[in-house]
Amino acid sequence: MEDNFFAVDKLVEFGLSMAVAQQMIQTMNQSLNQMQVTGTPNDTSWNHAAFYYVMIDEKQAGPFSEQELIRLIQDKTITKSSYIWKPGLSNWMLAEQIPEVLKLVVLSPPSFTK
Repeated sequence: MEDNFFAVDKLVEFGLSMAVAQQMIQTMNQSLNQMQVTGTPNDTSWNHAAFYYVMIDEKQAGPFSEQELIRLIQDKTITKSSYIWKPGLSNWMLAEQIPEVLKLVVLSPPSFTK
């Protein structure tokens, strides 16, 4: 066996190692996508057509699309301490406890003032 990195047996070994690594990455990604996170549904497709109900002035309002939710966040109608429910949740939760909603609250730009 040669010690030259460019020897055929070394290149074959390298190629097989890369194939195994890619298979491991694919398996890990599939496992992560199927992982159940507390407070979220198993089905990851819900995020594309999500709708939300929100408690506003102690009254249930909604359903709201994600775009409408963003508008309510920008208007400061919804904050991280607002109660929100969406399909897949067993109970109402604070916005800060729902990762995809908290992300919208955190990423919402502040009101523009001169």
